[in-house]
Amino acid sequence: MAFLDNSGDIILDAVLTDTGRYRMAKGDGSFKITKFALGDDEINYASYNKNHVSGSAYYDLQILQTPVLEAFTNNTSTMKSKLISISRTNLLYLPVIVANTLRSNHYQSSSAGAAAPGVYAVAVDEATVGRVATGITGDKIGFLIAPPNNNPTQGVSDGILNGVNPGGTGGGNSIRVDQGLNTSNIPKSNVIDAELNETQYIIEIDNRLGSLMSAGATATPGKISFIDDDSIASYYVSSNDAAWVKNIEATDPNNSSILGPGGTYLEFKIMASTELQTSTYLFEKLGTTGPAPQNYVGTVCPIRYIDSTVKITGATTGYRIDLPVRYIKMLTP
Repeated sequence: MAFLDNSGDIILDAVLTDTGRYRMAKGDGSFKITKFALGDDEINYASYNKNHVSGSAYYDLQILQTPVLEAFTNNTSTMKSKLISISRTNLLYLPVIVANTLRSNHYQSSSAGAAAPGVYAVAVDEATVGRVATGITGDKIGFLIAPPNNNPTQGVSDGILNGVNPGGTGGGNSIRVDQGLNTSNIPKSNVIDAELNETQYIIEIDNRLGSLMSAGATATPGKISFIDDDSIASYYVSSNDAAWVKNIEATDPNNSSILGPGGTYLEFKIMASTELQTSTYLFEKLGTTGPAPQNYVGTVCPIRYIDSTVKITGATTGYRIDLPVRYIKMLTP
């Protein structure tokens, strides 16, 4: 990867993705460019200088001369900030997507154990979920991070997702992101403009590690739309899918992490892949050995873990957020 110096000339550098090259190589006419997107990840608009001594023609000179990334084929690393067209010309704020960390069942993990602070941890097998301590019944998430007072009967630990049975007992934790105008200068009670309201989302996850499930007591598998050559599975969900996308209610502002008018929110769970549930192969190839936290009865339990991300993109607004996910597997103490 490198930067292109565009200080003097207009440069167009285009390459095909792996999928594009594959379709072109087939030579059967299946290669057709039907959609494209533009992005400006490299640009810092704070460089716009309306006080330039040479006048208005130079206000955007530094932006125009900013080097841009050369084209590269890894589709998972490009286009985080896509350009969009909005008819209004008097907007002060654009919509964003933020992780919801206000509701207890949507917390990210604390720093108290193997999950590390600020991530969503997926327990990949029964032992890691926590059905091991004597006298404890049911699936008690939090084997690696103890719940209040180290009492496993008092609830589910923050940020730990049941990757074995997302809809089962103890599987209440989920991931939620909120969309809207993240500013306190506009009251939450205001209604967000229709063209700023996100109605559909694209969720990308490493298909080798896990798959998406709907939130709620009855978790159902999401429908995969596409799996690319890097094993990244894409899921498309919209406001028509009530189990996945819902409206943020202005009457209940404390549940939203958006400071201003809210649009919609997306909620889901993660099911660990069969490979992660039944073997340590991918943990040995892609992961590392973690710290040794204690379980409910004080036994030291070393783990293996794999760090990954889940990418969420608003198909309407183009905004993208990357969420850190850690898959954890307890080893025999």
